[in-house]
Amino acid sequence: MESWTDATPGAHPEATPQATTTTAGILRPDQVGTAHSLARYPCHPRLAPFIEHYWTVSWDLPAPAAQVSAVLSHPAMHLTVEEGEGIRHGMELPAALVHGVATRRFEVELAGRGRVLGAKFRPGGFTALTGMCAADLTDAVVRAEAIWPDARELTARALAATDDAGRCGELDAFLLGLAQPPDVRYPAVLDMVAAALTRRSITTTARLAASQGLGVRTVQRLTSRYVGVGAMWMIRRYRLHDALTELQADPWQNLADLAHGLGWYDQAHFTRDFSAAVGVSPARYADQRKAATGIDARHRGSR
Repeated sequence: MESWTDATPGAHPEATPQATTTTAGILRPDQVGTAHSLARYPCHPRLAPFIEHYWTVSWDLPAPAAQVSAVLSHPAMHLTVEEGEGIRHGMELPAALVHGVATRRFEVELAGRGRVLGAKFRPGGFTALTGMCAADLTDAVVRAEAIWPDARELTARALAATDDAGRCGELDAFLLGLAQPPDVRYPAVLDMVAAALTRRSITTTARLAASQGLGVRTVQRLTSRYVGVGAMWMIRRYRLHDALTELQADPWQNLADLAHGLGWYDQAHFTRDFSAAVGVSPARYADQRKAATGIDARHRGSR
């Protein structure tokens, strides 16, 4: 996502495991930089095995303007500190919140003025860092202080910070205090997640298990406890992210070829899964992206 920035590119590479995420999943990328702004920052190097990055989103929309931000979420948990007025995610603000993996499309209305600071955990990272079962929080948003009473102080300190560097420093200090003894199963979870993310040929739990030299039941147990969802859900979500990325890059491409290339049996099954997750069919989404680009099919060759 071109509009995202990294405060210190390339920082602490020795502390960072293999890639376990992408920037795929934003359903309306043309909104970024207009209705709201996004940035991401590295965490403390000791947290890098567990945290993908810190992120911020901020907006200032004069009444009565409002904008819906929609994301097809990753199989990752988040710790957020949220500013603003009123209720968000069913919680009174400001608040520090823990977000479990969202298996449904994530949508939030942005109105007035607000800011969110977040820590995006690697899939499995929340459990490895805290010892808690990720599945217990799937599709849930809870106040962080209900899990860690000290999180109330995190909210106050983060809100008092005057810039993103200070706010990220408060996240570092809080999360470094949560570390558990090393989890011997976590490296296998990271390997499994990375394989599902990057290998488009992995379209079933059996293929994922075979790629890791593990049994299917072992893979299912590990993904449930550490990631918070089933292995097949995780695989399918990554392939849907691939489909979104492809359609955003080239909304004129053949949908049947796209479906087969990403492991769907036929275009009908692809359309059903895509529509259920995104809210519109692949054809309709492609039409929306064509309209957003403002490029007529007759002029594609001149891009």
